[in-house]
Amino acid sequence: MIRKIRIILEMIKFEHTVFALPFAFLGAILGAVVMQGHLPSWAQIGWVTLAMFGARSAAMCLNRLIDKAIDLRNPRTASRALPAGLLKSAEVLLFTLVSLALMFIATANLAPIAMKLMPIAVAMLVLYSYTKRFTWLCHVVLGLTIGLSPLGAWVAVTGEFHPAAWLLYIAVTFWLAGFDIVYATQDFEYDRGAGLHSIPAKFGIAGALWIARFFHVITAICFIALFWTTGLSWAYLAGTIISIAILFYQHWLVRPNDLSRVQIAFFGMNGTLSVLLFVFAFADLVVLHQW
Repeated sequence: MIRKIRIILEMIKFEHTVFALPFAFLGAILGAVVMQGHLPSWAQIGWVTLAMFGARSAAMCLNRLIDKAIDLRNPRTASRALPAGLLKSAEVLLFTLVSLALMFIATANLAPIAMKLMPIAVAMLVLYSYTKRFTWLCHVVLGLTIGLSPLGAWVAVTGEFHPAAWLLYIAVTFWLAGFDIVYATQDFEYDRGAGLHSIPAKFGIAGALWIARFFHVITAICFIALFWTTGLSWAYLAGTIISIAILFYQHWLVRPNDLSRVQIAFFGMNGTLSVLLFVFAFADLVVLHQW
C-alpha cells in the first residue's frame, strides 16, 4: 500500500504543489488583511492547505487517467506509472475520490460561499484534461483552473470577492498558461502527429514562445497592479520586481532552436517565483505592517 501511494505521489508530481500553494496562501492572507483588517486564523490556513492538496491531487490523477492512452503512445510520457503498468486505473481512481473527499471536507470548514462554488472548481478540473482534444486554448483553461487557488482561498477566508482578488486570479492564470505553453513545446511534433491541440502545435515553437511571453507580460502587469489596489508597500514591490526578472529569465533560457533547458525553466524558476513573491508579500504585511 505504501509503495503504491509513493508511486501515485511520484506520478502526480506531488512536490509541484509548491507552484500554486504560495499563491493560495497569498490570496488567503491578502484577502483577510484587505477585507477584514487582520490575518486569517491558523485553522483557515490549514483548511486552505488541505483543500489545495486535495484539489491538485485529484486534478493530476484525473489527468493521468483521462490521458492514459495518449501517454502510452507518446515516447516522453510512456514511462509514466499508468501506461507503464505500475498502477491500475482503479487504484488511481480511488486516490482521486479520496482527494476530492479531502477537498470537500476542507471547503466545508471555510466560508459558505466556498462550498457553493466548489462544483465549478471540480468541473474545471475535469474539463481541462479533455481540452487538448478540441482546442489549442487548453493552456488557458489550465491557467483558469489553477488560478482558482488564490481566488478560491481569498473567497474561502473572507466570503467576498474584491478587485484585487480578480487581479491575482488573472496574474496566476496567465503565469500558469505561459509556462505550460513553454512546457508543451517538448511535445510539438507528437501533438501535431497525433492530432492533439496545443499552442505550439497550432503556431509552431517560435510563435508559441512569443505567445507565452505575451501572457507573462499580462502577469507582470497584474502583479504590479496589486501594489496599487492593496495596502502592500515597497517590500512587495521589491519582490515583484525580482519575480518579474525571474519570469523573463525563463524566456531567455528557452529558444526555438534550443529546448534543452525547458525543464530548468519550468520546474526551478516557477517554483522559485511563487515562493519568493509570497515571502516578500508576507514580510510586507506581517513585518512592516505588523498585522
